[in-house]
Amino acid sequence: MATLAVNMPHRSVLGGAMIIGGTIIGAGMFSLPVVMSGAWFFWSVAALIFTWFCMLHSGLMILEANLNYPIGSSFNTVTRDLLGNGWNMLNGVTIAFVLYILTYAYISASGSVIQHTMREMSVNVSPRLGGLLTALAVAFIVWLSTRAVSRMTAIVLGAKIIAFFLTFGSLLWHIKPVNLLNSVQLNPSYAPYVLATLPFCLASFGYHGNVPSLMKYYGKNPQVIKKCLLLGTLMALGLYVIWMLGTMGNIPRPAFIGIAERGGNIDVLVQSLSQILNSAGLDLLLTIFSNFAVACSFLGVTLGLFDYLADLFKFDDSRMGRFKTALVTFIPPMVGGVIYPDGFIYAIGFAGLAATVWAVIVPALMARASRQRFGSPQYRVWGGNKMIVLVLLFGVLNAAVHILSSLNLLPVYR
Repeated sequence: MATLAVNMPHRSVLGGAMIIGGTIIGAGMFSLPVVMSGAWFFWSVAALIFTWFCMLHSGLMILEANLNYPIGSSFNTVTRDLLGNGWNMLNGVTIAFVLYILTYAYISASGSVIQHTMREMSVNVSPRLGGLLTALAVAFIVWLSTRAVSRMTAIVLGAKIIAFFLTFGSLLWHIKPVNLLNSVQLNPSYAPYVLATLPFCLASFGYHGNVPSLMKYYGKNPQVIKKCLLLGTLMALGLYVIWMLGTMGNIPRPAFIGIAERGGNIDVLVQSLSQILNSAGLDLLLTIFSNFAVACSFLGVTLGLFDYLADLFKFDDSRMGRFKTALVTFIPPMVGGVIYPDGFIYAIGFAGLAATVWAVIVPALMARASRQRFGSPQYRVWGGNKMIVLVLLFGVLNAAVHILSSLNLLPVYR
């Protein structure tokens, strides 16, 4: 296998880092300022850094285990061989659940963004209709081919990056220290709200399904793939901190209570920023960026779900086979989007709970089992068993926090 890595064509680390960063950074970032308003800026950044550290290392643990198998081996193959059918079945269910929940979340998000965009042009479109039309457009692109999705994603990603820098350059220019430091509130409390942010942080660092893909791209070259994961996740962390700085530096902490009460969806956040800054140009940039952010995430997540279901149900790649897969992929979340169009924040939280299993707990268990069987001859994540225990504890903590939040046993900023 070593010769395979040598014979692979030279490929830039930046390309792999962009794949990771592009997968992570999406519409989920819009939920962060709303769910983190209780913890506020400095505690939120600390939660993001801790989550980044654990999620980076859980991805490296997937790499460590995957290197012991032929290139092209999927998450499914490695999990079944190392942990058995029980864990593999649980892992498969959580992967499908996460992808379905995220597809629903982006239908919900796209509905609100379309409504806000059309309202700016004095056209009234309901969130249900906006989400439904967007889902049909994405379904058509995904049904056409993976190549169509790849081309559309490249176009949207490029536009999103341009809109991002234009938007956040404007946002950072308007930051008010009194908002960022929350000087208005007397004796504010932050620490009690930190735990509730963790599942949303976890859901905002999801890239783990791309690790086997990078091995196909670079060959068995762990040092290069490790750099891709490090740079890609750091890119996402940096952009998240800038986003928190731009939103919390412009919107006062008490104003986020009203945003959360109105569902916390993307259009509500964009509208609040527009009203506070009173800038038509910035409002346009925010609207453009939110449209591209949702579209990019929507395409990536639904393609992953489409391919997973095609493999699960053994649908072929013919037009009819892809049509069957498209129906199974899009009908359940589209029905959810029509029945409950304002569930973006809740959906992202549930995705974090399920992602705890396949992106945190299972990778740690795979690394442990891999070391016992193979001895990790090609690459081993630093930190030994202590790092595995830390990642496992991080996963268990996230699951416990989500359950406690669902039972209303954690403090909520109101």
